[in-house]
Amino acid sequence: MSEILIFGGTSEGRREALRLAAQGKSVCVCVTTSYARRLLPEDIDCRVGALDKEGMLRLMGELRPELVIDATHPFAVRATETIRACCDKTNTKYLRLKREAGAHPWWDDVEHVSDSKEAANALSLTEGNALLTTGSHTLPDYTACVDPSRLWVRVLPTMDALQRCESAGIEPSHIIAMQGPFSAELNAALYEQLHISAMVSKDSGPAGGVDEKVLPALARGIHVIMIDRPREA
Repeated sequence: MSEILIFGGTSEGRREALRLAAQGKSVCVCVTTSYARRLLPEDIDCRVGALDKEGMLRLMGELRPELVIDATHPFAVRATETIRACCDKTNTKYLRLKREAGAHPWWDDVEHVSDSKEAANALSLTEGNALLTTGSHTLPDYTACVDPSRLWVRVLPTMDALQRCESAGIEPSHIIAMQGPFSAELNAALYEQLHISAMVSKDSGPAGGVDEKVLPALARGIHVIMIDRPREA
């Protein structure tokens, strides 16, 4: 039995797990990848693997937590909906740990879209080298309408991410496998080294280093396509 069950391998989720464990709470953290597991101390109980609704209900039945904390990524809308539904069904207290949105001075200087498909369509209207900083899961949306030879992608340094890049037709020399967030200086150097003319990002807030991506891009005349954060109650 765990007093608190935390869903999410985000930095917020990790900080909350450490804070609660330091208070002597019994904590279990659910993450989707072994990479996310390695970012947590070994002495914290952690379950690895994506869970559907049935899997979540089984886990909650096993642990019988007093509180479930949803610390999933702000773009993981489906996961949040499922966690809420499971808490409602089991009458478990639910807390959503939302990432700070931040006030962006660049808001009116970028092109806003609602999802990866809209971002890919917007990118298809640009020319030159493009950098995708939106992860590996949605790469097929981009390669469906943009020549893969134009695309450089920055993804997590995991085998799953590299395999998704290969399946999407991304050239190995166009894959940048690194763990963020990144400094403005590193991003600026990357833009210049790769001669980037367009960049796609998610509005992942200060914790995701979005300002450090956007400001040096705009300073270099790079067209920024921003996937806005889904609205949450």
